[in-house]
Amino acid sequence: MPGSGEVATERAGVRSGEVSAYVLPRGVVMLFAVACGTAVANVYFAQPLLVAMGDDLAMSPALVGGIVTLTHVGYGLGLFLLVPLGDTADRRRLVVAQMLLLVVALAVVAAAPTAAVLLAGMAAMGLLAVVTQTLVAFAASLAAPAERGRVVGLVTGGVVIGILLARTASGVLADLAGWRSVYLASASLTALLALVLHRVLPRHGGAPPATLRYGQLLRSTVTLFARERLLRVRALLALLVFAAFSTLWSSVALPLSAAPYDLSPSAIGMLGLIGVVGALAASAAGRLNDRGLSRRTTGTALALLAASWLPLAFTRESLWALVAGVILLDLAVQAVHVTNQTLIYALHPDAGSRLIGGYMVFYSTGSATGAIAATSLYAAAGWGAVCALGAAFSGLGFLLWLCTRHEAPRGLPEPRRA
Repeated sequence: MPGSGEVATERAGVRSGEVSAYVLPRGVVMLFAVACGTAVANVYFAQPLLVAMGDDLAMSPALVGGIVTLTHVGYGLGLFLLVPLGDTADRRRLVVAQMLLLVVALAVVAAAPTAAVLLAGMAAMGLLAVVTQTLVAFAASLAAPAERGRVVGLVTGGVVIGILLARTASGVLADLAGWRSVYLASASLTALLALVLHRVLPRHGGAPPATLRYGQLLRSTVTLFARERLLRVRALLALLVFAAFSTLWSSVALPLSAAPYDLSPSAIGMLGLIGVVGALAASAAGRLNDRGLSRRTTGTALALLAASWLPLAFTRESLWALVAGVILLDLAVQAVHVTNQTLIYALHPDAGSRLIGGYMVFYSTGSATGAIAATSLYAAAGWGAVCALGAAFSGLGFLLWLCTRHEAPRGLPEPRRA
């Protein structure tokens, strides 16, 4: 393993006007993926643990609900307030510092003696878990343009696996050693990763730091959205596809825990293992983007996303239909997500952290919208209405693509001819 902050990389050719880039060894890319998945999993660990947390700390139902809410509020704030710092600071130091602070937040959660301390720790944990997006921007900045889609795809695959397996892992570990063990284990793993990243990540590389004060940095994120139509379109696509994604994953436990299945929480959590299959799409979509096929990849993925709700509508009749729908939906969502990030990073590689941080605000908004709408709709009208909602989000995404598909993205290779 390379030491003293140096990655064994080779210079690669770059497009005119772009920053220097490197050919990243696959092992380093996989380290990025593991670190991303570990960090983002912290946002989702609590969902199967809410009852145990509430009972342990004598929390009211309203306070228990605040555990998830404050975590996501912290994450949303971090996307806007912390991720853009990657364009002005030494990214290696920023990543390591955020991960070490995340270790502290996780330790506070694990040792929380009262509900107030727990809620404060969860908010801080969500704020610092955005190191995931700092890592994505860092990986994209180190990759040569010709391999950027592949790199972003592999790293995003780690994010997806972290999200989908977080509930399963936390449920199993909590059954074995209690809910606090989940956060102790995560703190230990995060500390280990911080040490490894400190040794492996390059001291310099990717885009040179911008010379902006903090207030200017935040204002420039807003300015980028005002200036770049492609960024606005891709951010809106993210909002719609992750609203569809959250519509499924925030409500699917409800029909599965009822008749005729009556599945246990741990059995339902295993559904995340099936969703991991969709993470494979992230790498494949990245390679297609490197070949200049971003427009076709997006359209095909959005069509699959809309189609996935047909088998999902038959969840009460067949678990196989659910499995097919989950695989299609996750595959489609990740293909669009990787394409989006690859395209928007190419707009301004020197502002990669601001671009990805701002884009992810729309991701979070879509996820929250889908979760709130789906759970409310299920209570009022049942699973069929939830599937109709997911199909509507997906159809709107496909319609947006149809209306904007002839707009040429910048900074990516032209489609290769066979």
